[in-house]
Amino acid sequence: YGHSNQLRQARAMGDYLIVGVHTDEEIAKHKGPPVFTQEERYKMVQAIKWVDEIAPGAPYVTTLETLDKYNCDFCVHGDDITLTIDGKDTYEEVKTAGRYRECKRTQGVSTTDLVGRMLLMTKAHHSNIDEDLDYRKHTDNFGKGPKGHSPWTGVSQFLQTSQKIIQFASGKEPQPGDTIIYVAGAFDLFHVGHVDFLEKVHQLAEKPYIIAGLHFDQEVNRYKGKNYPIMNIHERTLSVLACRYVSEVVIGAPYAVTADLLDHFRVTLVCHGMTEVVPDKDGSDPYEEPRRRGIFQLVDSGSNLTTDLIVQRIIKNRLEFEARNQKKEAKELAVLEAMRRLEEEKH
Repeated sequence: YGHSNQLRQARAMGDYLIVGVHTDEEIAKHKGPPVFTQEERYKMVQAIKWVDEIAPGAPYVTTLETLDKYNCDFCVHGDDITLTIDGKDTYEEVKTAGRYRECKRTQGVSTTDLVGRMLLMTKAHHSNIDEDLDYRKHTDNFGKGPKGHSPWTGVSQFLQTSQKIIQFASGKEPQPGDTIIYVAGAFDLFHVGHVDFLEKVHQLAEKPYIIAGLHFDQEVNRYKGKNYPIMNIHERTLSVLACRYVSEVVIGAPYAVTADLLDHFRVTLVCHGMTEVVPDKDGSDPYEEPRRRGIFQLVDSGSNLTTDLIVQRIIKNRLEFEARNQKKEAKELAVLEAMRRLEEEKH
């Protein structure tokens, strides 16, 4: 949702937004292994409602040649500097030419913090954890950069405002002739598996109006366990609202799809993906009412990507990264030790 907010701001600066997306090779070279493949990322960015077009395989260093190739007047980036592997500003050329604009970073969004929540498979981030020393120790270790700087970023620090929801919301009411489709879930770490599902649901009607019901954190934790959801309800709301296939979001939707809910929103179809339907607290089927009305439909997205798989990918990347660093540190220590011995022999 931080990326989405950046794209929303960029789109407001012009009439047509083209988003350059790097290849896996480019990212691995300059930043480290990506979590999502380039194909997944192309699809994900294209699904954000402020994006008009994507430029696949965009070079890591943005040049005037690239801007001219896509007939762009200027390029936009957040107010954090990105550097190449050899420490050069990737936007130097376009800045010098006066074809660069900047947008504000979303306050309270920290990738480090999100990854920290995934690595720490406890429920700590759903409660006030000021006194949770394990968590503090973990994030201190996680945040350590090459200079040993360890920022304490806090947890679930994103503060939702009505203004931010308004900026992300479509503001469109359902029109006569629209098919009102209701989907519900956690939509945690909003990813390409969710996009595939929502796209398939969108294709079910000529004029679809999709309402996504998002369950409260405690409800998601009840049926998902561990430390899910990784993102809190406010973060998940913005992530889902940024998707071009979604018209409206119900924040804190009831787990059971009730007659009241269906009547209130005038729902004509209720869809669920191929994931397991966990019974409600009392053991009942949450889709009992839509099934009774004959308006329930299972939709196969064709994607096997889940929030669990993403967390596994991130943990794998993180462990590889730590192993690489340990090897590097061991090598450096060995060199230092050899130098120390040489010095001793001299004396």
